[in-house]
Amino acid sequence: MTLGSHQRTVGLSQNHITPKWIIDAIGPFKLDPCAADPRPWDCAEINWATHGLERPWPRECFIYLNPPFDRYEVGDWIARLAEHGNGITLLHARTEAEWFEPIWQRAAAILFMADRIHFHRPDGSRQPANSGAPPILAAFGDEAVLRLHRCGIAGALVTQWHNQPSSLRICAAHESRA
Repeated sequence: MTLGSHQRTVGLSQNHITPKWIIDAIGPFKLDPCAADPRPWDCAEINWATHGLERPWPRECFIYLNPPFDRYEVGDWIARLAEHGNGITLLHARTEAEWFEPIWQRAAAILFMADRIHFHRPDGSRQPANSGAPPILAAFGDEAVLRLHRCGIAGALVTQWHNQPSSLRICAAHESRA
């Protein structure tokens, strides 16, 4: 890799299976509304491989969400989990992205993981390259926060931040340039 080059962060497939050690550390989960198919292990008791955004997510279900990392689709999944309010999502730390807004606005905690992770293939083998970006786990609801507190995954758990309305952030950014 040469100076200035970057790893490819959007692969040819959206089938990036969560490492089992993460599920073991933060689970168990009742529902994975966008489960990989095929997959070497379940991330939840109930796994939907299709139509997860179209179906109702039962309120009592504690959700695990590893959404497709397609920048045009990921926001719909995160907004849905934020509305549901009861679960954990694994994402890249793209804090400046528009799709990250529901996390700033409604997540109860964010675990900025210390190391990049290696996703797995449908046969269970580990991807040779890491995820290409720093990962986070975002918690929605009290149970999710407790799980991140006790999971033992290295990183920085943030439970408080000052969330300004986006119009104020834009004004502040313009003022700082002046």
